[in-house]
Amino acid sequence: MENKLKSESCGAMENGEIVVCSNESGSLVFNVKGVEFKMIRVEGGEFMMGATAEQEGDADDREKPAHRVSLDSFYIGETQVTQALWEAVMGEIEMSFYEGENNPVELYLWNEGQKFLKRLNKLTGQQFRLPTEAEWEYAARGGNRSQGYKYAGSNNLSEVAWFKGNIVDGSLIHPVAQKQSNELGLYDMSGHLWEWCSDWYGDYSSLPQHNPQGATSGNLRVLRGGAWFVEAKYCRVSSRGCGHPNDRILDPDVGLRLALSLEKSIRKHRLSDILSKWFRRV
Repeated sequence: MENKLKSESCGAMENGEIVVCSNESGSLVFNVKGVEFKMIRVEGGEFMMGATAEQEGDADDREKPAHRVSLDSFYIGETQVTQALWEAVMGEIEMSFYEGENNPVELYLWNEGQKFLKRLNKLTGQQFRLPTEAEWEYAARGGNRSQGYKYAGSNNLSEVAWFKGNIVDGSLIHPVAQKQSNELGLYDMSGHLWEWCSDWYGDYSSLPQHNPQGATSGNLRVLRGGAWFVEAKYCRVSSRGCGHPNDRILDPDVGLRLALSLEKSIRKHRLSDILSKWFRRV
């Protein structure tokens, strides 16, 4: 992945282990113990969530009815969490079928992801979280830059995703960001690994919603995006899946992507202080 930090302004936090940079797009770049990851700013807006016209006959009842959703601005990870970042935060990776520091971490339990987030937040002083299902779909569709694609960034799935139709020679898991990004510069939101969302799984309502959080309770958490072993229809931006948060998943097919609320981000609370201190030193 191209390193774009050279032209950006960076400042070190007090513990000397975390570095945050901002760029002209408003995105944030964190460096945790030498492992870099970027949070893309997604400007808020309205969109139709669910079985919209471009999904055609592939949409199923779980995606219906399509309904209007409005969201506040937020940040979302440029890529899925990598094995390098997981190891930097957690100290080790318990088990991985396809080892590689730039490969996405294979997350077997939703609750394991919560442990990772808790430790990452303690380390960084931030409030990283999983995206809501609505945030995930809005970002996958390209936010306010959406071109109305069926998949995340293209109507040609092979351009943007690893899935059943282009996996060859047993190479199931690949380094992140090898395919084309979507309109927001987000990678692998279609295919590769399913991604956990924060929501309990539940049926859609036809009523307009603002910053929906999903069902108030349930037994299953939302999964989005599809994976390397599934057919194209499960990699669409509106396709929905779900899984039990405590059941260990045997196949290496689930990962996670970070989210960060704008009002709780370092940009509002700490970035200006960090940068002002840094500029006084140079």
